[in-house]
Amino acid sequence: MTIQRPNSGIDLAARSRARRRALQAVYAWQVSGNPMPRVVAQFEHEQEMEVADLDYFRDLVAGVERERGALDARLRVFLDREVEEVDPIERAVLRIATYELLHRIDVPYRVVINEAIAVAKRFGSENGHTYINSVLDRAAADWRAAEYRR
Repeated sequence: MTIQRPNSGIDLAARSRARRRALQAVYAWQVSGNPMPRVVAQFEHEQEMEVADLDYFRDLVAGVERERGALDARLRVFLDREVEEVDPIERAVLRIATYELLHRIDVPYRVVINEAIAVAKRFGSENGHTYINSVLDRAAADWRAAEYRR
């Protein structure tokens, strides 16, 4: 079953799959140090990618790679430790969500946060999702203040 946002034509389930795959790709990139195009190529040919929003996946991973320094600088304000000290899964989740909050204004901040929490619950440490929620909620209040107040 395809779930779409009313009048948007966006397949929300495909977007969720794209975020999960992006998390795995960003994590692999962080840990392996391999060039992002090589990491992306490994993921693009997997069966699950056929039902994911491939364009969204590519935007997320390319955006995180391209903007990593700026994303980390913006995140640092809301963290209780250095970015590189955050668990690698949670770091990948935070980088992706930060990219979405700052560069994908078409996606409501609540969707970004909820999706980040969901992937953190699935792939992260036992309580990593609570850390993700805390950081992203404070970040969204700052970066998307007008939307956040509504």
